[in-house]
Amino acid sequence: MFFDDNVTRKPALYLKRLIRHKQFVLLLSIMVGLAAGLAAVILKTSVHYIEAYVRDQANVDAENFYYLILPVLGILITVFFTVYVIKDDISHGVSKILKALSKGESRMKPHFMYSGLVGCSVTSGMGGSVGMEAPILATGAAMGSNFGVWFGQSHRTRMLLIGAGTAGALAAIFKAPIAGVIFAIEVLALEVSAASIIPLLISAVTGPLVSTFMLGKSIEFYFSIQEPFEYRNILFYVVLGIVCGLVSVYFLRTNSRIENAVQKIKSKFWRIMLGGGAVGLLIFLFPPLYGEGYAAMKMILSGNIHDLSNNSLFYNLDENSWAFVGYLGLVLVLKVAAMSLTTGSGGIGGAFAPSLFMGGITGAAFVKVVNLLGFSTLIQSNFILVGMAGLIAGVISAPLTAIFLIAEITGGYALFIPLIVTSSLAYITTRLWEPYSIYTRGFALSGELVTHDRDKSALTL
Repeated sequence: MFFDDNVTRKPALYLKRLIRHKQFVLLLSIMVGLAAGLAAVILKTSVHYIEAYVRDQANVDAENFYYLILPVLGILITVFFTVYVIKDDISHGVSKILKALSKGESRMKPHFMYSGLVGCSVTSGMGGSVGMEAPILATGAAMGSNFGVWFGQSHRTRMLLIGAGTAGALAAIFKAPIAGVIFAIEVLALEVSAASIIPLLISAVTGPLVSTFMLGKSIEFYFSIQEPFEYRNILFYVVLGIVCGLVSVYFLRTNSRIENAVQKIKSKFWRIMLGGGAVGLLIFLFPPLYGEGYAAMKMILSGNIHDLSNNSLFYNLDENSWAFVGYLGLVLVLKVAAMSLTTGSGGIGGAFAPSLFMGGITGAAFVKVVNLLGFSTLIQSNFILVGMAGLIAGVISAPLTAIFLIAEITGGYALFIPLIVTSSLAYITTRLWEPYSIYTRGFALSGELVTHDRDKSALTL
């Protein structure tokens, strides 16, 4: 049911008749942006407080046994909510958006406006190693879709409102409106004209305004560049781009294999126990795997990379040693496993934040290897940021989104050249082995991908 009852539909249609169509679409884009921004605030706040409570129970120099239990409990609650309350599959939020655009007449069920928020809050807040972007994007898209249905809009306008909701949601999370608009165009493959881009821009600005008003000006990991880009280091950014591409291939293939293996367990109970238990064990041994990973990103961007070993068996490692590089390598490799086990066993979350996390770890490990080998003395923070863009470009097939997201996060374009170089090479390297992104791979394997030419549009009518 898509808000077709007379109580809500008649006032909506009356309002529609009072305003010309183009102006009405702009009004709807403001409403969608406001709703998406509010949803982002609710999810970020709930995940933050749940995660903060858990972390406050631990000592930094000792193991935290909460990590063994909480992921299982979080996934168990989430599965109960989806199976017995929602009674629908709410996983893989961005794929749900793509399906609605390609095969669902741009309609998304009303429960997507809140179900992802609840599921992700419990899953990620209690340790599930996933990001909150996919549920937020699905929430924003569902608001756009259902607002369009509620106000009697055409299929084409609903597509535009889905894009507006997606742009507003992503922009609200990172306070990055340009990245929000580009994501809607690049990943959702919307047809954009001079007229249709205005609603996307309005929603992408409205979402961050709501987020800023309610949460302040700080964003997930704002970083002011301390050292400028040096052209003599361009070769290292080239190598980093290729490395990010290879890591992206590992990400895509490992995620698919582990998710499929976990979902072959027929019993939901044992799937939760085994999958959630494995996630808990991984987090117990490697605490940076907890949740979405933004706390870890803040640590390494602030120069406190050794804090990644807090609450673990590796607390006494010297951060400038090969042993610590090995620790970073294990965190990098196991993040995909933790994410896939979480989603495969029933948790709700996405791959956007894990991609950023793995990109940051890749950049940090790359710098430490280069410095330990004596090839150069590289600036760690710059390579962490560029590495984050590289993984987004490879895993999500969104190089433009990656470039502008990191540029907006850093408050300027001082790293624009290395961002372009690394993101482009990461994208090209990944596509040599994996032609599809993490969002379109499932459609391609099931034969539902309409066209393989993403430049014309990944999914079309």
